[in-house]
Amino acid sequence: MNTRQKYRTSTYVLCLVVIICTALLWIEIWNAWQARRSQLKETYAAVNNVSYALAQHANQTFKEADIVLAGVSERIRYDGLGPAALDRLHQMFVSAVQNLPALDGIFVYDETGEQLVTSRQALQAQYNNADREYFQYHRDHPDFMPHIGPPVFSRGTKKWIFTISRRIDKADGSFGGVVLATLDVASFQKFYDQFEIGKEGAILLGLMSGTALYRRPFTEDAIGRDLSNTQIYRTLISQKNASIVTIKSSVDGVVRFNSFRRVDDYPLFVVAAISKDEALAEWVGDTFMRGIFIFTGIILVLLFGNRLIFNINRRELAEQKVLDAKKKQEELNRILSQLAMQDGLTGLSNRRHFDQSLATEMNRARREDTCMSLLMIDVDLFKRYNDRYGHQCGDDCLKRIAGTLQACLQRPGDVAARYGGEEFAVILPECDAEGAKNLAARICQSVRDLHLDHEDSPGKVVTVSIGVATVCWPQPTADANELLRAADAALYESKTGGRDRFTMFSAEPGQHLGGQQDAENFAR
Repeated sequence: MNTRQKYRTSTYVLCLVVIICTALLWIEIWNAWQARRSQLKETYAAVNNVSYALAQHANQTFKEADIVLAGVSERIRYDGLGPAALDRLHQMFVSAVQNLPALDGIFVYDETGEQLVTSRQALQAQYNNADREYFQYHRDHPDFMPHIGPPVFSRGTKKWIFTISRRIDKADGSFGGVVLATLDVASFQKFYDQFEIGKEGAILLGLMSGTALYRRPFTEDAIGRDLSNTQIYRTLISQKNASIVTIKSSVDGVVRFNSFRRVDDYPLFVVAAISKDEALAEWVGDTFMRGIFIFTGIILVLLFGNRLIFNINRRELAEQKVLDAKKKQEELNRILSQLAMQDGLTGLSNRRHFDQSLATEMNRARREDTCMSLLMIDVDLFKRYNDRYGHQCGDDCLKRIAGTLQACLQRPGDVAARYGGEEFAVILPECDAEGAKNLAARICQSVRDLHLDHEDSPGKVVTVSIGVATVCWPQPTADANELLRAADAALYESKTGGRDRFTMFSAEPGQHLGGQQDAENFAR
């Protein structure tokens, strides 16, 4: 089988494996999506059923109390509020409270807020209810419609109650008082606790005006809370009856499916809410388990396909490994060769690379009849620097100077090398004496600008001495050793002349022709 046939076969196998894995994955995704839709549908139905039951309960409970109030209002209209009438009302109130478990109490107040009759055993004359919201509402609204007010903390029983009330008029039509029925919040709590809505589910009963009457889970601060400015109230109140809205609660931050429903006969609404995470928990678990099986199957298919492809391409893979190993070996050899030409401390060229580069550039300059310059550089009083500051600081000093040398070189053909110890060298191809002089001056100044402290140096900073030699062809007698000796001799002149300077030799290598020039004009 030739390479092209193997390639085509492996491609067919790969395509088949990809198609099978993709099909399995998409089938699982589709099934998971459908299962999620079914779970959400069941959740919506459940939360709608809960909200319907809550609305019916609220409507029935308040209606039972309202029927009693309507009867009381009618009786007062015909019987008045004489002692005998009040006694009959008391008996009627006691019977009503006994027969209606949600009723906490029934009361009649005169136009001043004083209690006239109650379902309790005795009047609570010490309390005046003229300051209550329901009393002020009926005093200011001359109608006989029932009024459901915000929750009230009872002065007598010291517990939270809901109120529904009606107005009483005198014979002349003026305000005559209020007949009031109170509903025990605990009875609503007991009823709401029967619904399975999860640990993070919630139930809310509120007035259409935006006042919360009761919330499960129950908290004291939730009773009577103003919801009119909250996002959840504005969102729900704008919905149609029995609508499902997904909202993040401002109370506890839980995302819930909320079923909103208005109470038929009274300005009330209920909300049943189930946590999204809890509603989808079973679906998440099932999907996770099915996902494990699907991904296991996909992995097995991939392993089988990979084995087939491996057997087909084994020879090609082996050949590729050989080629890769060869390339890596070549790259390693290149790196080793580069490291062999590089100084480990400063990163400049080492002595070996310097010697090769000097000979190469000398030969090229000779062939092309051009100039060439060489700088020999020595760090002044470096032994004293090491003795005072330590070898670690000495190494850091050499690195800083090496970086400065490299920064001063502006041509790609220039070579900076560490010649040995604290001595450096710079090869400048196609560079005459003037160019070498300028570079030497720039290096001296740049090293001074490093401001490396050196207490044993005259200038109190690290400086360098430089020897410069330049040769221009045709020069039949010049060679690399002569140029090196000339630059070294110039370096010696700089060091004996006071250091922190450079000395120029722009003559034939091996000659000392008065081209000597110290660097006083280029020093500090």
